Amino acid sequence: MTKSMTGFGRGTARQELLAVTVEIKSVNHRFHECTVKMPRMYAETEEKVKKIISSYIKRGKVDVYISVESEKPNSHKLLVDWELLDAYTQFVKDAAERYGIEEDLRVRDLLKQTDAFTAVEIKEEHSADDVILTALKEACGKLSDMRTNEGKELENELRYQVQSLKQNVEYAMERSPDVSKKYKDRLEKTIREYTNGVDESRLLTEVAIFADKADVTEEFTRLLSHIKQFENALSKNEPIGRRLDFLTQEMHREVNTVGSKAGDEDVAAAVIDMKSILEKIREQVQNIE
Repeated sequence: MTKSMTGFGRGTARQELLAVTVEIKSVNHRFHECTVKMPRMYAETEEKVKKIISSYIKRGKVDVYISVESEKPNSHKLLVDWELLDAYTQFVKDAAERYGIEEDLRVRDLLKQTDAFTAVEIKEEHSADDVILTALKEACGKLSDMRTNEGKELENELRYQVQSLKQNVEYAMERSPDVSKKYKDRLEKTIREYTNGVDESRLLTEVAIFADKADVTEEFTRLLSHIKQFENALSKNEPIGRRLDFLTQEMHREVNTVGSKAGDEDVAAAVIDMKSILEKIREQVQNIE
């Protein structure tokens, strides 16, 4: 099944007093790259998020946005560094005894030692993982549906373009055998214009040399093989973007070789059409996972 690398999905979920919204956007990329933006206090869930994403998306740049809203105010607790306060208290006592001054230590003096006090947020008693991952899976499902639907459109377009390419290849193959005959006729006409006669043996030798240089049988054979592999790949239920990209490059290489050998206007025109079609195919393939 052909899938596009472009898509968007949104999912929501609620659990007790938590409400989660997940939005996923994916675009073209040579490899799989995932970026997750979510509240820092839930950062420990990020690896689970990425693991689920990778089960849906094998290739493409993915941006995940997760927002978590709580309907009750966050509660905090106070952490006290008693050892630091003990050291401070002991210092006050030692200083009073050492210098013969009155010890006057009060609680408010201890509160001024801010390094000894830290307010930390109390985490929810229940885990937010379940609600986050539930919303995530809904978003992934919608994203996957969008990528699949767009992939079907891309597949239909590619199959159409490949058929057009094949028709041009077959036309050029039909014209190729006439190239040597046309060259022989032109060469013979030229020789007759500038000489009194034609050395049939020399003429046939020149034509044979030209025919060997202009022979594109192997190029057409490989080109048709690449086209068949391309069509077969479109039916596979796996990521095929890289394979299609490689086959497109190989087809372009064969067409270029045919163009460099073409000694016929009709074949040259077909080569131009093939290059134009391959460029359209290349652009579409860049969108496929």
